[in-house]
Amino acid sequence: MNINTFNAFKSRNYRLYFTGQSISLVGTWMQKTEVSWVIYSQTHSKFLLGVTLFASLFPSFLFSFLGGVVSDRYNRYKLLLLTQAASMVQAILLTALVFFGRYVVWEIIGLSALLGIINAFDVPARQSLVYEMVDDKADLPNALALNSSMVNLSRLVGPGIAGLVLEKFGDVMCFGANAASFIAVIGSLLLMRLPKSKPKAHTHNIYFELKEGFSYIKNTPSIKFVLVMLALISLMVLPFNTLIPVYAKDIFKGTASTFGVIDSLIGLGAFSGAIFLASIKAGRNLKKILALSTLIFGGGLAVFSHMPNYYIALLFAAVTGFGMMAQITISNTLIQTTVDPAMRGRVISFYAMAFFGMQPLGGLLVGAISQKIGVPDTVLGEGLVALLLGLLQLSYLRKTRLKKTTEATLQHPPVNSLTSN
Repeated sequence: MNINTFNAFKSRNYRLYFTGQSISLVGTWMQKTEVSWVIYSQTHSKFLLGVTLFASLFPSFLFSFLGGVVSDRYNRYKLLLLTQAASMVQAILLTALVFFGRYVVWEIIGLSALLGIINAFDVPARQSLVYEMVDDKADLPNALALNSSMVNLSRLVGPGIAGLVLEKFGDVMCFGANAASFIAVIGSLLLMRLPKSKPKAHTHNIYFELKEGFSYIKNTPSIKFVLVMLALISLMVLPFNTLIPVYAKDIFKGTASTFGVIDSLIGLGAFSGAIFLASIKAGRNLKKILALSTLIFGGGLAVFSHMPNYYIALLFAAVTGFGMMAQITISNTLIQTTVDPAMRGRVISFYAMAFFGMQPLGGLLVGAISQKIGVPDTVLGEGLVALLLGLLQLSYLRKTRLKKTTEATLQHPPVNSLTSN
């Protein structure tokens, strides 16, 4: 870390947001860990783990376009307050369901789907509002990297706490802690002092604005490439997370705590990746770092997949987390720092679609494949896909660099070529 690591904390609104969201995200990861463990413990079905991921994320895919338009059309601050309050209600309902003890797996999956719908509106509003929270816009990349460190510190802490709470106090305490954690983030939002929002004139309908956002991405190659790569990673690689309970329970013969430890080590690696990105100086070639991060992600996952030694597997779980989060964070940073402000919400909704929308489809795919060829070989295949995508990114960079060099040469030919005749 260096003096640049926490530049975004100079902004009061961002400090408030970071504090409240950090507390809330610990509760969120506790709930995610608990849901996966309850589903697998009750059903012993790898396929239902994929169904659970599908239910929690696919609604975000369906409604993210609408969420992006709403974020661009209306007050993002008020929208974020509304989505956080709705998420709190969902957590309370889940806690009540488990507390009374008369529930079936499909009810938990149904509430996970409800959260997915809420997130379709929450993510574009939250990501777009970060831009408004930062006083010095030059600190935006740092703020986005710190956001990732926040997510992954919570991922490091949350599953570990969840494993302990599960064994000591049971399911209800895990879900209840998440419900209570929303008090912190809602309180932090209420304490903010943001510039007064000006009413926006809506000269076009929602369908036109959806089409406008799609056309903007289609005609902006740099953003389009990042989104396509992220969508492929989300579809074919990121669903490895759904199989971690199998490693904990069946491969390493562990308990809920084992699951929490593996998930926490992935989170530790991811947190390290986010801090690394927050510390790099402006001007670095983020596209090259994106490609290298994808290669690290794939390599770590491939080794983890067939590692029989638990402690060495934990090391490569951390390497996997490092590459995974660096890849995701840089993708977000490249988009946020190049997008037209008027298109920010809609482009972020496409980002959310690529990130959240492809994962549930991939979860179903990975769950089905793992039933046929086994979990280790499935995870190995995911690692190899990430390695291939990393190589494709490096190839794209070389082609882009060559194209720019050629265009520069045509516009400004060498002096000798002008005088040789």
